[in-house]
Amino acid sequence: MKKIMLLSATAAIVLSSCVSQKKYAELEAKQQETQDQLNTATVKLNSCLEDKENLNRQITTLNNTNAALLNNVGDLATLSKKEAENLERSLESIKEKDMAIKTMRDAINKKDSVTLALVTSLKGALGNISDEDIEINVEKGVVYVSISDKLLFESGRYNVTERAKEVLGKVATVVKNKPDIDFMVEGHTDSNPISTNCLEDNWDLSVKRATSVVRILQDEFGVEPKRMTAAGRSDYVPIASNDTAEGRAKNRRTRIVVLPKLDQFYGMIEEGMKEANQASQE
Repeated sequence: MKKIMLLSATAAIVLSSCVSQKKYAELEAKQQETQDQLNTATVKLNSCLEDKENLNRQITTLNNTNAALLNNVGDLATLSKKEAENLERSLESIKEKDMAIKTMRDAINKKDSVTLALVTSLKGALGNISDEDIEINVEKGVVYVSISDKLLFESGRYNVTERAKEVLGKVATVVKNKPDIDFMVEGHTDSNPISTNCLEDNWDLSVKRATSVVRILQDEFGVEPKRMTAAGRSDYVPIASNDTAEGRAKNRRTRIVVLPKLDQFYGMIEEGMKEANQASQE
């Protein structure tokens, strides 16, 4: 009996030990599995943390980039505004210059038209006079009428001949029809010196000849004296050589110079500018 009870107790102990080891193995397996899951989770957590850190850095970089871009956009906007203002000012300046050029060109064309009309009138009035005795030309927009010494005066004299008065009468008719023009009468001599009881030198002769022409135009043909100027140039503005008789004959001349009225010319420009400005504002 005792033997049987001892065997039973031993079997119970052995059986109890086998069960505990089995459960332990199961628990150990579960623990290992849990540990593996924990390790995996830890790895994933670390990866997520690293990704988060990377994302944070990227966000910071993007924020900085966006701020820089916003600043650049602001700078570009400011620059574009300045450039637009500069361009607008440049275009306005170009427009004004084009307007001024056009106005000046119109004034020059108008002046040239007046000059051409004057030349045409003079040539028409003096058409039957020999080309050797009278010459009409235009230099730099100024009209010149050169009348030879032999047509106007006797040698060494300053009294206008009767034949010359016919020429001066035709010139007076033209200039009287154009009251807006002024002119100067220039006396020219050759280089041969002269000295008489009435004349001191070539200066004196050239001035007296110019004055004689002016007086004839005023007294006999009614040209307003305020429109005329008498000037003597002596022999200092020759058009030919004084070494020959032919050259000296050409240099002895009286020249009528139509004086350009610069105030009228600039007045036309100013008037044109005013009209252009008014047109641009409408």
